[in-house]
Amino acid sequence: MTLYQFLFYVFASSAVLSAIRVVSVKNPVHAALFLVLTFFSTALVWILMEAEFLGIVLLLVYVGAVMVLFLFVVMMLDINLAPLREGFVRNLPVGVFVALVMVIELGLVVGAHSFGLGVYPAPAPAPAETANTLALGSVLYTDFVYPFEIAAFILLVAIVAAIVLAHRKRDGVLYQNIDAQVRVRRDDRLRIVSMPASRPVVADADVGEKQA
Repeated sequence: MTLYQFLFYVFASSAVLSAIRVVSVKNPVHAALFLVLTFFSTALVWILMEAEFLGIVLLLVYVGAVMVLFLFVVMMLDINLAPLREGFVRNLPVGVFVALVMVIELGLVVGAHSFGLGVYPAPAPAPAETANTLALGSVLYTDFVYPFEIAAFILLVAIVAAIVLAHRKRDGVLYQNIDAQVRVRRDDRLRIVSMPASRPVVADADVGEKQA
């Protein structure tokens, strides 16, 4: 077994195991960290297969944008995250483990080429006129155009569902009413109260001192 095959099995196994942990752990913070590891391992597998465009897009779009969307969804679902924030030290080992695995995988993929070590032979070079984006676009918009449109429709439904969940009425939550704020009058916010003037009350001890 060559080192190239060994790295493929390592990254593929890491992606599968972390994906299983995403749906098996109870802590949403741990699930998010394992999901990041799944995306990262999958991106490295694509880079090994000379699909650099897909690997970079997976890191930029999914890790950088989709994970942020997941955090917004968690916030809109009113999950009690106070105990999770208090347990930062408890969650720290999992975060450190995921970070170390990502660093090791990244070093195994780009370290040997960057420093000229030549640990494992490079795959056969593709022709000069080959472009990942051109090949991906031609296949995506010809052979898989219907699945692509279905995926776009599913994302649209997800956006509408997120908006509905965010604007649902809940007890004990204050909402901002822009129309009521615009139509507010002075009498609604200010009330003038007439109070009779009163003489200051002097203590008996102070009166006795003044008479003396």
